[in-house]
Amino acid sequence: MSTYTEAPLQVKLDRSKKHMMWFAIASLVMMFAGLTSAYVVSSSRRDWREIELPQEFFWSTGVIVLSSIALILAKKAIKSGNTKGGTFLTVVTLILGSIFVFMQFQGFQSLVDQKIFLTGTGSNVNASYIYLMVVAHLAHIAAGLIALIVMTIKTVQGKYTAQKIIGFELGSIFWHFVDILWIYLLLFLVFAKDIF
Repeated sequence: MSTYTEAPLQVKLDRSKKHMMWFAIASLVMMFAGLTSAYVVSSSRRDWREIELPQEFFWSTGVIVLSSIALILAKKAIKSGNTKGGTFLTVVTLILGSIFVFMQFQGFQSLVDQKIFLTGTGSNVNASYIYLMVVAHLAHIAAGLIALIVMTIKTVQGKYTAQKIIGFELGSIFWHFVDILWIYLLLFLVFAKDIF
């Protein structure tokens, strides 16, 4: 009798955790929608200056897409009982996520080398938006990396199984979200000047 009552409760708890994650993601989507809307409105200012995005931002996009693929494969491995494979692929995802962050900072360095700054001489409204959007995204990537570290530790400890994988799923949902968010931001920054 206890098994019957516990199983539906666990399913309900897992479902509510996923709903909470989606609500959090929805609020982040609204925040970045506000930033991109402000970008569009500000782009009509007379002091607006077009900026060529650093190549590192484009290369890092490939890295973050690979990280999502590795995480999908990690989840499949864990669900099939391959803990070693799941652990390896989660570590690969963490490494690729770290490389993404490194490349983003290299992109900032390229902006600085072009004398494009957040404030002061060499700054403009466009530069401020680029810095703001990328830094805001990096803050969420940092949260995603922390989640990946926790997921990796728990995978090594064998805490995830095909039946008990909610923590891994939540971390994966968030990681895939920040990946998709970066692709959106990059495409927006590339094409906004032609569209608006």
